[in-house]
Amino acid sequence: MAVTVEITRRAVVRPPPEIARGGGRRLPLTAFDRASTDGYISAVFAWNAPAPDNAALVDGLLAAVARYPHLAGRLGVDDETSRRCFHLNDAGVLVIEATADADLADALAVAVHVNDLYPKANKERGADDDQPLFQAQLTRYTCGGLVIGTACQHLVADGQSMSFFYTAWATAVRTASSATIPTPFTDRAAIAVPRNPPTPKFDHRNIEFRGEHHSLSHSYGTLPMDRIKNLAIHFPEEFIAGLKSRVGGGRCSTFQCLLAHAWKKVTAARDLSPEVFTQVRVAVNCRSRANPPVLMEYFGNMVLWAFPRMTAREVVTSSYAAVAGAIRDAVARVDAEYVQSFVDFGEVAERDGEELASTAAGPGMAFCPDLEVDSWLGFRFHDLDFGHGPPCAFLPPDLPIEGVMILVPSCSAKGGIDLFLALDDEHVEAFKQICYSMD
Repeated sequence: MAVTVEITRRAVVRPPPEIARGGGRRLPLTAFDRASTDGYISAVFAWNAPAPDNAALVDGLLAAVARYPHLAGRLGVDDETSRRCFHLNDAGVLVIEATADADLADALAVAVHVNDLYPKANKERGADDDQPLFQAQLTRYTCGGLVIGTACQHLVADGQSMSFFYTAWATAVRTASSATIPTPFTDRAAIAVPRNPPTPKFDHRNIEFRGEHHSLSHSYGTLPMDRIKNLAIHFPEEFIAGLKSRVGGGRCSTFQCLLAHAWKKVTAARDLSPEVFTQVRVAVNCRSRANPPVLMEYFGNMVLWAFPRMTAREVVTSSYAAVAGAIRDAVARVDAEYVQSFVDFGEVAERDGEELASTAAGPGMAFCPDLEVDSWLGFRFHDLDFGHGPPCAFLPPDLPIEGVMILVPSCSAKGGIDLFLALDDEHVEAFKQICYSMD
């Protein structure tokens, strides 16, 4: 069946002046912001009927955005330094209202229509001053079901931050009170305090950024977009328990066990030469790793990357414990000293006026023989309750980069974890045949 989504209203809405907290400030991007993706990240959630009306959703959104003034601001350029900055001017967020000519249950079976359910943010540089940093689309179905699709500029916040924001929005709607909204920690200067003098000890110019000697990745190519296929694999609780028993010892997290499994199966499906090195770019939340630790409620970017690396032969033939151990060891190296070194590097680069280009991938890039993974396993979906229960589905927009994976807690009542993965079409069938095998 085809599902038609019709946009009925599009407007930029602002938090009321009496609760807005931007104040017109201009704040520099932190080194963590500059290392993140310069583009919009989308997320789509679905709720069965009944659902709150659009007016209540918008009122709650504005109450939440007032506590998160970066989202209501704009990217701009600092007049003194000519560097990009956040302009906390309370310019507002974009809200799109739409209708779909189908029942939600029927529409969820039509994967292609997901790309009509979230804002298509303008990604062209030079439009920073006018582009809302947070955008939301509210789509109503004939049964009364609701889908909320969002797009957020990643320079503003990482996944940890956005999970807190979504919870704040839901709380504001559910309680009809701004007083119940959790207050985030938004002081970016407090999480990026360099030593005096700053003394970076690692080669961040060629790890997190694209320096002259960047060597932590292969020379990646590109693929036609129609060859990058998106897969959704559900891992039930029983399967995950089996994986953990393979690793043994309780030393690795659920994330590390599942990543070890996915790395093994994708490497086998790609049929790589045994001596080829393959690595995974693993996003690591650095809040608890900093010294002193940063509050988990910090709103912004605070992610760096670990790079477990093995030959294809080692990945495929080694035990689950060995592969999970390689992942664990690489993640452990992103410790307090590494985080402080990165902060110090950011200070030196800022003083020198150095332009830094992130190693984040762009659409069409093919990571093969490598992978990149993000974990949303800390995302508490049951907290996304706008008054009638948690979402019934998380619907990932198309991942436009071959080799990118996202792990998400399942919205299913039976639990488990969902893996969303983009692969070259040539490797899809081979992966499907072995994705549940632990051999």
